[in-house]
Amino acid sequence: MGTFTVMLGVGDPQGRRYEEVEVMVDSGAAYTVLPASLLEGLGVEPHEDRGFVLADGHRVERGFGRTWLRLDGRQDVSPVVFWDEDSMPLLGAVTLEIFGLSIDPVNGRLVPVDAYLLAADTFMPPADASGHGGRAGSPVASRHGDKLPHGGAVAA
Repeated sequence: MGTFTVMLGVGDPQGRRYEEVEVMVDSGAAYTVLPASLLEGLGVEPHEDRGFVLADGHRVERGFGRTWLRLDGRQDVSPVVFWDEDSMPLLGAVTLEIFGLSIDPVNGRLVPVDAYLLAADTFMPPADASGHGGRAGSPVASRHGDKLPHGGAVAA
């Protein structure tokens, strides 16, 4: 099955100027990892430093921010990690989810997938003896009024 690469447009914080970069698709990486110089050159700044555990078990701290990305004909804001210049840029799982894409490892390509929504009542405690709170008899509606068949609501 192996790995494969795709072209990713990396944008400035306003989403006006993009640079194309070849990234390795890596579902094992949580976040998209890009060279710090590329991000800084586009005016992207880290808003915090975060700790990351590498495949070999070592822990490192790197800048963490967000910016516009363009992938598969769409653009959206995604978290990015400011990484070393000599490392291969990675397209991580969070960015794939934001773009509604999954990995087809057999054919070495990204494929669109539907997102899963959780019902709000999945996280609600049972109703108390008076019927207040939790999963009382009436369905819970989302802020958009979308009711699910089981009486829950679409989490927004």
